[in-house]
Amino acid sequence: MKIGIYFCNCGSNIADKISYTAVVEAAPSFPEQTYVKTVNFICSEEGRQQFEESLRMEQPDRVVVAACSPRDHEATFRGCLTNAGINSYLMQMVNIREQIAWVTEDPTVATEKAISAIRGAVYRVRLQQPLERKQLEICPDVLVIGAGPAGMKAALSFAEAGRAVVLIERTPFLGGLPVRFEDLFPSMECAPCMLEPLMGDLLHGDYPGSIELITMSELVELTGFYGNFNAKIKQNPRHVSLHKCIGCGECVAVCPAITHNEFNFSTNDRKAIDFAFAGVLPNAPFLIEDACLRSNGGNCRACKDACPLGQDVVNLEEAETVVERKIGAIVVATGARLYDASRIDGLGMGRLPDVYDSLQFERMLSSTGPTGGVIKTAAGLVPASVAIIHCVGSLDEDHVPYCSGICCQYAFKFNHLITSKLMNATITHYHRELVVPGKEAFHLFNNAVKDDNSCLKRYSDINDLTVTPDEKGRLIVRAKGDAAPADIVILCPAVIPAEGADKLSVLLDVARDSSGFFRELHGRIDAAQSTIKGVYLAGACQEPMDIRTAMLEGMASVGYTLAALQPGRIIEIEPINAEVDDTRCAGCHLCISVCSYRAISFDIEHNVSNVNAVLCHGCGTCVTACPAGAITGHHFTNEQIIAEMEGNLK
Repeated sequence: MKIGIYFCNCGSNIADKISYTAVVEAAPSFPEQTYVKTVNFICSEEGRQQFEESLRMEQPDRVVVAACSPRDHEATFRGCLTNAGINSYLMQMVNIREQIAWVTEDPTVATEKAISAIRGAVYRVRLQQPLERKQLEICPDVLVIGAGPAGMKAALSFAEAGRAVVLIERTPFLGGLPVRFEDLFPSMECAPCMLEPLMGDLLHGDYPGSIELITMSELVELTGFYGNFNAKIKQNPRHVSLHKCIGCGECVAVCPAITHNEFNFSTNDRKAIDFAFAGVLPNAPFLIEDACLRSNGGNCRACKDACPLGQDVVNLEEAETVVERKIGAIVVATGARLYDASRIDGLGMGRLPDVYDSLQFERMLSSTGPTGGVIKTAAGLVPASVAIIHCVGSLDEDHVPYCSGICCQYAFKFNHLITSKLMNATITHYHRELVVPGKEAFHLFNNAVKDDNSCLKRYSDINDLTVTPDEKGRLIVRAKGDAAPADIVILCPAVIPAEGADKLSVLLDVARDSSGFFRELHGRIDAAQSTIKGVYLAGACQEPMDIRTAMLEGMASVGYTLAALQPGRIIEIEPINAEVDDTRCAGCHLCISVCSYRAISFDIEHNVSNVNAVLCHGCGTCVTACPAGAITGHHFTNEQIIAEMEGNLK
């Protein structure tokens, strides 16, 4: 067997510490017929040409490249072997730069270490086998998780580009959190009015056939890789047909069961079968099973019998279903939520009836909210004074260490809306810091500062603030050296990752940062890409942001996907994967439990495990875990690894 050893001087990076001459002198002691050649900067264009020419002339059976890290240039050198007509998996790289030359001061010692490492590579490469890559055509379809502003914008853009889109949303409606707002900062634009064209286009526009909307659903399993993902989606029963219901509301009128309205954050009640809110899209009610009389053993059919379109519109027996879809890429647009302000002692959240977080107050301001847009206390009175507490949980190591960036802007939006509805009400802002970036946000801030009925008070620690009732039940906001009455207290909590982000992170194998948001590939230059190829990020799932930024992130994720996920494009599957020896498999299922890529299934009929080579990433976890030694990792067999160790120790 003829083995070619190619030594890269890498300028002086390697040559100053490792003697090429000594390597040549040691080569006769290596097994097989070996030759050694040196190339200066083998990764350069000239170096690659020299390397390929030598390979064509020498026609070695195996190749060892002693150079830098395989992470840097293994793919480069494999390409050179392919160009020279040699199977690219008959090469072994030795990292003599980072692992030896850069970390070993004594040139004599460095040279000895390099010779040992090269000898180990020679021992190993003798046992390497030619492998062939599989070619697979990509699937150009896309899964978008979350139907808020960013998700809807992304889904529509994909459809406009001719792609099929599966849009899943865990709630019964489109629009995310902003659709619950009446006005948006900084321009005070009507949120439902702004979002309605997007929602209308999704449901009834030019591309609804390209978009499959699945509400009340969540991703429960994902297998595969970029270009060929297999997604399992669980859909909870709505009990009302979206295709047949006309939204007349007859079923709502006759429903006898009452429950809390989660859409309004439990500040009012709703029927067990009801619309999420007036003007909701899709315009159909949904049934909350736990609130229905049938869940307690009853046999109520009032909603079904009241439907004027027949018995098959309301399906009381509808069950949870799981559907499978093949897609090529995923856009995560799951949004964010508010920090639970009740975790901060002393502010009265959840205990005092007139203390609201910002989302609850948004619903009070909305004409579709529990009060029809009228600001009033729990007792139904018109408030004479309002306290707005900023930075609730933010910039606090005991709660959330970062600034959410949008809270001050919507707090001053509240100031504007309160003064427009209650001209004589006094408003006090308790703030830790003030953040009003951009060319428009300062307008609302200036309005508050110049308003005679509004004032700003700074505090240094949220624990210095307390909200307590006086003897008449009116709220008193106490800060250090100050106490002021307030009929309503509005808390502006920190923005934190959406519920279920931890579970989704595991399903997608996408990392999260220290704050729990999905981690970008690079926060400055690749903010729309995740750490996993084919999984993109859009909107507040990666950090707190306003709607404008969320929309831009959604479009960025679309751009990345369309640029790479083109119909007809072929991708190559790495042949470094695992394989099960049927004769040795004991059927213990241990390999299935340790596989991170869900690439192993079990053949019940033959009582053996099977590895899907397309899904396998060749990590070797199943190889080491198998107690029977029945699994082999191609290109990293036990024999190859032991041989390399033996060569290093000679």
